Amino acid sequence: METGSVRPQQPPELQPPGSGAGEAPQDDGGGGKGSVDSDATSGNPYAGLVSSLRAAWLSGKTRPVEYRLAQLEALGRFLDEKKEDILEATASDMGKPPFEAEFSELHLCKNELHETLNSLSHWMKDEHVDRSLVTRLDSAFIRKDPYGVVLIIAPWNYPIHLVVVPLIGAIAAGNCVIVKPSEMTKDTERLMAEELPKYLDNDCFAVVTGGVQETTRLLENKFDYIFFTGSPSVGRIIMAAAAKHLTPVTLELGGKNPCYVSDPCNVQNVARRVAWGRFFNAGQTCVAPDYVLCSVEMQEKLLPALREAITEFYGSNPRESPDFGRIVGDKQFQRVQALLRCGRAAIGGQTDAETRYIAPTVLVDLQPSDPVMQEEIFGPILPIVIVANMDEAIDFINSRERPLVVYAFSSDDKVVNQVLERTSSGGFCGNDTLMHATLTSLPFGGIGNSGLGMYHGKFTFDTFTHRRGCLHRGMGWEVLNAVRYPPYSQQKLGIARAASEVKRKGTCTLL
Repeated sequence: METGSVRPQQPPELQPPGSGAGEAPQDDGGGGKGSVDSDATSGNPYAGLVSSLRAAWLSGKTRPVEYRLAQLEALGRFLDEKKEDILEATASDMGKPPFEAEFSELHLCKNELHETLNSLSHWMKDEHVDRSLVTRLDSAFIRKDPYGVVLIIAPWNYPIHLVVVPLIGAIAAGNCVIVKPSEMTKDTERLMAEELPKYLDNDCFAVVTGGVQETTRLLENKFDYIFFTGSPSVGRIIMAAAAKHLTPVTLELGGKNPCYVSDPCNVQNVARRVAWGRFFNAGQTCVAPDYVLCSVEMQEKLLPALREAITEFYGSNPRESPDFGRIVGDKQFQRVQALLRCGRAAIGGQTDAETRYIAPTVLVDLQPSDPVMQEEIFGPILPIVIVANMDEAIDFINSRERPLVVYAFSSDDKVVNQVLERTSSGGFCGNDTLMHATLTSLPFGGIGNSGLGMYHGKFTFDTFTHRRGCLHRGMGWEVLNAVRYPPYSQQKLGIARAASEVKRKGTCTLL
């Protein structure tokens, strides 16, 4: 079987790189239908690939449920049969501990896959809806149509998971797909490019490799849907490129996720759960708690508890621990290392450029204007910011861009509920970190600066599905339509209104 991995046939024009978790194609500022649909793709190295996938989709090949299930089963075999290769690649790229890689890159993907295989036939069914009196004899329903040819651009921090999970939904919904893994995780990119096409139908699915230049040229083509995971800055570029074709997008971005810790709480439990969420994958997780908000008194209790938790997890020297990962690349290492200049390292702070090691670190004595409080950290650094009380913490959260998730810890459920009710974020988790993202039953996604759209479980299928409103009327009973035809009259209007009216079921009185 021919490989579905594609590189351009000629070096594309260089575009300046961007930043963040996703690779950054650059907006050329162009516009106009002619420049987008004709000029931009003339000589484009990916135009032929996109065209061939569109032809496959138009043939109807991906629509039968049997085809979709077969491709999903094949994706499951890829995860099973290439398990050791995946563990080796993620360890080579990022020093991922086997436990973390198997849980996040394999187990959670299999959960998504099994949920989809179990439910796909039900999800695909037409959804019949209410009808008015005038359409009582007709069929009104929502058809679950695929979009067509979709593009999935994945980041480097979870290089298998963040390809496979959206791919599951795109296949389930009946689309043809181009996958663009991150070039920053070289071994995982190579594994995906070489092995994944051996399992999937190459007429309908392809892997494209490369960096900023290739992604820029790829985005010049017209797609029917784009799913991007990365940074807000790159998300804006993706959205601008999609807008030229009026292509809908899902943007799974990041941000600074606040974690409020109230005074009444079990400090040891809080420390373990916060430390695990912050230092899992060496802090390179979009839903990691990005900073802690607490009182001076709580900080004094929390610091020794965090130190104890870090030692419990990684030993007295985390550099020697097999359970603590490394920063993905030199550029990211330098960026995260620079953030250590903010405030004071109460715990950790050690670095080793050669192995891209940054110790689990807790920073204190910070100002809201410090760089570590301005950008998403994406590394094993946990700042603590002092607030007087819950109200001040909520005001602090609400004064900033809306995050991907808000965390709140308290022994008092009323405090947790207050933080939930008075803030806005993509998701929320009370008294733990990360765990909300493991449930296929919950939608995962951002709001505002942290993203657009949602996925996981059925929400992934819905994301890649066009809900097509359909009304199928009979050819008879034309006499019933007479009231809508000219010449009009007040009598006809009254009958038409009565036949199509939606009545209010009840009234309410505002006191």
